[in-house]
Amino acid sequence: MTMSQLLDYAAIFFFCVLKASSLDTFTAAVYEHAVILTNATLIPVSHEEALLLMNKNLDLLEGAITSASKQGAHIIVTPEDGIYGFNFNRESIYPYLEDIPDPQVNWIPCNNPDRFGHTPVQERLSCLAKDNTIYVVANIGDKKPCNASDPHCPPDGRYQYNTDVVFDSEGKLVARYHKQNLFLGEDQFNAPKEPEVVTFNTTFGKFGIFTCFDILFHEPAVTLVKDFHVDTILFPTAWMNVLPHLSAIEFHSAWAMGMGVNFLASNLHYPSKKMTGSGIYAPDSPRAFHYDMKTEEGKLLLSQLASHPHPTALVNWTSYASGIEAPSMGNQEFKGIIFFDEFTFLELKEVTGNYTVCQKDLCCHLSYKMSEKRSDEVYVLGAFDGLHTVEGSYYLQICTLLKCKTMDLHTCGDSVETASTRFEMFSLSGTFETQYVFPEVLLSEIQLAPGEFQVSSDGCLCSQKPPSGPILTVTLFGRLYEKDSAPNAFSDLMAQALRLFLVNPKTAAWKSK
Repeated sequence: MTMSQLLDYAAIFFFCVLKASSLDTFTAAVYEHAVILTNATLIPVSHEEALLLMNKNLDLLEGAITSASKQGAHIIVTPEDGIYGFNFNRESIYPYLEDIPDPQVNWIPCNNPDRFGHTPVQERLSCLAKDNTIYVVANIGDKKPCNASDPHCPPDGRYQYNTDVVFDSEGKLVARYHKQNLFLGEDQFNAPKEPEVVTFNTTFGKFGIFTCFDILFHEPAVTLVKDFHVDTILFPTAWMNVLPHLSAIEFHSAWAMGMGVNFLASNLHYPSKKMTGSGIYAPDSPRAFHYDMKTEEGKLLLSQLASHPHPTALVNWTSYASGIEAPSMGNQEFKGIIFFDEFTFLELKEVTGNYTVCQKDLCCHLSYKMSEKRSDEVYVLGAFDGLHTVEGSYYLQICTLLKCKTMDLHTCGDSVETASTRFEMFSLSGTFETQYVFPEVLLSEIQLAPGEFQVSSDGCLCSQKPPSGPILTVTLFGRLYEKDSAPNAFSDLMAQALRLFLVNPKTAAWKSK
């Protein structure tokens, strides 16, 4: 046998072994963690005091990790800020940080804890993964020294990063991601100089990871899916719910469907800050989700997912709507505000109907039938086509059917959690200028509607059966990344946010971190 033939046989053998060891499905776990906070987040403490708090949270995470492993989970995701909490400044967060090396160093902290200095948190996470034979995803803080030779070096001589880490089932560090899109108030951290696209392979698929506010931007979120073809996204978050369009389970499940990937979202549980909402989402439907504003307890979710989700059909988000002739609505349109954005609305006045509302280049079309037209509830069809400029700058095209808070049309767009009107059917579409559209259906009491709707290849969000509960909103949430404003407009955005807050404080809502 020649050397060439030997290499060919070896390659075939390796491929067969790899294929035999790969899994068609896996069990995912996410943990919504009721974080324990320090009493004084703005006052620096000793490293020993910081470690004491982190170990209290790690004790709770250990219980979830152990339980998930016993139930057969292959991987578990824990939340952003889940180990030390939030609301720090640069100085007060420092005792909680560790030096997190590049995963290429091939390091199992559980076996060699002192290789990169004092790293007790990484050691404990590594041992939890190793001892329970499970992949563990966690969020901690990374510190990297710098000096005057680096023109971007902060005055205190170090970079501090909001960081996700992944330890495999042997306890090895296999992924490290520094959060790119920092939310307002995250001044304790630096953004990396360039967006990091972090992936890793397992026997149950290819994974990518990003954090909370990253989900609203192209980098690295869209790049991971479109260019690196990951099967599953890992998503630690500290998400503050904002209705009607940006509650956690609503938007995260819509992103999974719109992008055609599995999505494992782990949120903090802190109801007084409107932090709740975790889930395990497949491209076709949510598999498990949790939303709880009533208790103070954490929650472990588990579900089985396909390791390699079937590719979703490419949707033409303009085709269906472009074929509809818009009826004349006369002068019935009115303006309303949703999270600081001025929408164009039309009231749904009949028990059934076909409505069209337009704003700029976006026309939204709705066909619907209610079970009955209640006299105590108002629904509207709304359209928005513009640059959102509060708590970040991002261009949106949105078509939405939603319930108004009261019978007063001025409340259309305000936060609403309950409804009584049931719909027998709905069909929503729009003339979108983007392929990135995320379909949302949210029912009364902040519940999702798995298996009750579908998106057609020509861009129609249509009910498959009468929804199982009264509707809060049916929405197509479109993102035009190429129209986002430049980063140097940040000071202008802050000024506008302040002006809006002074004019109408009740509409201010601090959303996602």
